[in-house]
This record gives sequence, structure tokens and C-alpha cells, in this order.
Amino acid sequence: MDGKAVLMGVVFGLMWASAFTSARVIVAYAPPLYALAIRFLISGVIGVAVARAMGQSWHLTRAQWGAVVIFGISQNALYLGLNFVAMQTVEASLAAIVASTMPLLVAFASWAAFGERIRPLGVAGLLAGVLGVALIMGARLQGQVDLFGLGLCVLGVVSLTVATLSVRGASSGGNFLMIVGLQMLVGSAMLWLPAVAFEDFAVTWTWQLGVAFAYTVLIPGLAATLIWFLLVDRIGATPAAVFHFLTPFFGVSIAALLLGEELGSLDVVGVLIITAGILAVQLSKQKT
Repeated sequence: MDGKAVLMGVVFGLMWASAFTSARVIVAYAPPLYALAIRFLISGVIGVAVARAMGQSWHLTRAQWGAVVIFGISQNALYLGLNFVAMQTVEASLAAIVASTMPLLVAFASWAAFGERIRPLGVAGLLAGVLGVALIMGARLQGQVDLFGLGLCVLGVVSLTVATLSVRGASSGGNFLMIVGLQMLVGSAMLWLPAVAFEDFAVTWTWQLGVAFAYTVLIPGLAATLIWFLLVDRIGATPAAVFHFLTPFFGVSIAALLLGEELGSLDVVGVLIITAGILAVQLSKQKT
């Protein structure tokens, strides 16, 4: 792993984690499902157009279309839809912490459902992740956390875990940006129905909403995804996955810096333990 790869990984982690803060700003001024449906429509159109300009094809294999549909529904519509709704009442830092447990859930489910061998370092990482989550949730449940919103975050990360396991081994075939763009269009299509059914299109037009929305579309939505695939192409999926351990740290730091969200001592300790746990799990997958 060279210096450029490390820089790409850190930038990806920073961009990815910042999405929770920008989402928190968006839902303060706009209905969450409408905002997300419009975001995915714009991002999807841009992604497909750029992919076509790069010579990528939308004539996909059956496995690729399966990945498009599964991830479009599970990651974009369910995972992000539930998180956007939840962040009307749940702080961005807590949503980021819950979402950051996904690599731990995938590792555990791979062992429980598929019999995948976990090395001692990976087992230690899983136990550390459980301990970190327990510390944070124990402290938060004694405060003013909205349990319904927290439940939506949990359902969201479980949905993303199931989607990740469902498309194990699916290959992009070089059409990575096309697949990402099509996933976003599927997510947008799935979100319009509940948005129309359950929300009023009541928007408070402010510069904060404009900046947060544009940032979410372009940076976490497109730029981070592109950097991620370039990183995977450069060093491989397993080494690249190590950079997901930055999500809990960056997520809570950005929320505290930009939104003024307060973090208790147990939050900080819990985030550090979860971060170490994710890193241990990912490092345990490295070939020796």
C-alpha cells in the first residue's frame, strides 16, 4: 500500500463520514424521503452520463443487474432512507456510530451464515466492537435519545449488511460507475412512492440547505464512490476496506465540529474501541 493509496483511503473515509452531518442539515429544512429521492435521481443521471462518456456499458450481466437491484433497494432506499428519516430526531454522530458497525456485522454474519473462518484477531475485533457499542448505547439510553429514530438506524445497518452478503463475489466487470449510477436510479424510484404517500413537499429554502444538498450529491454521493472504486482497483477490496475504520472517528468529529453535537467521555471511548475493532477485523482478513 503506497502513499497515494493511503491518501485516497483517508480522503474517502473523510468524505464518507461527512455525509451524516450534511444529511442532518438537509432534513432540518426538507422532507427526508423527497430530498433523498431527488438526490439519487440527480446523482444517478450524472453517474450514468459520466459512465457512458467513459465508454462503460449498461448491458450488464444477470449478476450485475442483481447487484444493481439489491443495492439500489437495500443500500439506497432502505439504509439511507431509514437513516434520513431517523436523523430528524437522532444526532448525526449517533447515526454514524450505528452505521459504522456494518463491517462488524458482515464479519459476524459471514461466520454464522457461511462458516467463514475468523482468525483470533478478528474475534477480538468483534468483541471490541460489541463492547464499544454497549458503552455508547448505555450512555445514550440514559439521556434523551429517541428510541424510534435509533431503531430506524439499526434497521438500516442490518439492511445494508444483508445487501452486502447477498452480492458477495459480484463483479463490476469494469462498469463500476455505471453500476453505481444505476443503483442510485433504482433507489430514487423506490423512494418516490413512500415520499408521495407519507410526506408533504414542504421545504424551507435556505443557503444551508442548498450547500448541504449540493455537497451530498457531489462529494459523498459521487466523488467518494469514485475514489473508493479507484482505491479498490489500485490495492484490492480487502486492504481498501481497512479505511472504513475511519468512519466512526470522522463521523462524530465532523458532527461535533460543524453541528456542535456534544460528546460524552463514554462516547469517545466507545468510538475508539469500535474503530479498533473494525480495524482488527479488517486486518485479520489480510493474507499473510
